[in-house]
Amino acid sequence: MTETVLAFALTSFVIELTPGPNMAWLALLSVERGRLAGLAAVAGVALGLLLLGLAAGFGLGTLIAENRWLYETLRWGGVAFLLYLAWDSYRESRRPLELRGTSERLAVHFRRGLVTNLLNPKAALFYVTVLPNFVDAAKPLAAQSLMLTGIYVAIATAVHAAIALAGSLLQPVFSTDRARRLLGIVAAVLLVAIAIWVAVTTRHGP
Repeated sequence: MTETVLAFALTSFVIELTPGPNMAWLALLSVERGRLAGLAAVAGVALGLLLLGLAAGFGLGTLIAENRWLYETLRWGGVAFLLYLAWDSYRESRRPLELRGTSERLAVHFRRGLVTNLLNPKAALFYVTVLPNFVDAAKPLAAQSLMLTGIYVAIATAVHAAIALAGSLLQPVFSTDRARRLLGIVAAVLLVAIAIWVAVTTRHGP
């Protein structure tokens, strides 16, 4: 069992190091709005991954994988939300610099991290296509799935937190209005590119 857990942990770590919408968005958010905003979003992403893992354990992931209408709804919902984040980044960069770290703003970033993951078909399919390969059918399935889900969420959260903290180191560079406006444009363009990338790479669904 130990070898299986280690193999799953390594697989999860490698998958999380692969560039994707979470990694790019968290880095951009932390550069633009600071460490606390990035970590609040990381917490939302973690909750989203945990909820998806629990839902997959009850068969929702398989249902999404086998139902093209559900899959496409989830896919395009995620694309649309990324486009909204692009617009929001551009819009916010034009506003006066706000006090960072307020509970209201942190709650907004937390919710966005949560929604981003709940609308991420790749995250849902991970629990359907990857995780079952590390489950021993001769042992209680629910306990194994819960344990592996916890391991995956922990590894993903550690990687995401590292990205957020690294990105926040650049945040002071963009403290002026001119720099923030420039970053807002760059972030918006990159988020649109990520949305297009997600739409293209996830179109070969069930």
